[in-house]
Amino acid sequence: MAAYTGRFAPSPTGPLHLGSLVAGLASFLDARAAGGRWLLRIEDLDPPREQPGADDLIMRTLDAHGFEWDDAPLWQHSRLDAYSQALLTLRDAGHVYPCVCARKSFTGVYPGRCRGRTFAETPGPYAVRMRVPEGAAVFDDRFLGPQRMPWTDVGDFIVRRKDTLFAYQLAVVVDDAAAGVTHVIRGNDLLDSTPRQLALFDALREPAPTFGHCATVVHADGAKLSKQTGAAALDNRVAGASLLTALRCLGQDVRELSPDLSPRQLLTEATVRWDPGRVGFARHVSAGGAPVR
Repeated sequence: MAAYTGRFAPSPTGPLHLGSLVAGLASFLDARAAGGRWLLRIEDLDPPREQPGADDLIMRTLDAHGFEWDDAPLWQHSRLDAYSQALLTLRDAGHVYPCVCARKSFTGVYPGRCRGRTFAETPGPYAVRMRVPEGAAVFDDRFLGPQRMPWTDVGDFIVRRKDTLFAYQLAVVVDDAAAGVTHVIRGNDLLDSTPRQLALFDALREPAPTFGHCATVVHADGAKLSKQTGAAALDNRVAGASLLTALRCLGQDVRELSPDLSPRQLLTEATVRWDPGRVGFARHVSAGGAPVR
């Protein structure tokens, strides 16, 4: 069995917030508790949404909160050749096809209108979609247990956009495979991405990692805590308090953790006490760590 390698992969669209911290902390603690490596990847593949300097701000915030990553950070913009090669592999194997459908032309799951198209007969511009198999994606989530998702609920999905930008699903699979990532620990707002990524790992003949999805932090109205919903940026001056809140959001027992500890000391103590069995206690939590039904 390969040694544990985890990763945290924020997008530089703004500062980190509590929801980001919860996901990053879960991946960090799960890796360190297993004696594993923890990598940092900056997912900067969508320039229109990115904020100048956000990547540097993210790294400064992680450092202020006591996080230490292994190896140099990876920026996805440096990996375009690898994504192109992976797309060519998928194309040569018949796993993908060109799609000219506008998103507004259908609702819900993509109905497969362009499945019969060939690249030779389709002038650009077009998106590239991955064919999903029949049946269902089945996997064992580290925190949520057995999962089964019918492929009819997923549908053929985009791996390269019509504007030629590579899609998130393809890029993360290529990068996780190249880095030898064995465990992908993230928020359960990305749970429905897992079948897509499993399909890509299989098509590219790469071993799939173990997936684990922790609770999503939500506002009082139930909306996901995010930059788009006005989530407050993490304040480095109160990093210890933020870490304790994030630990509560992960269902961890913080009663013996002193708020007087430095962020690095808190992470060391939290690693020793890490209990993955408590992480799946809720699908959604408030900013205070209470379960939200």
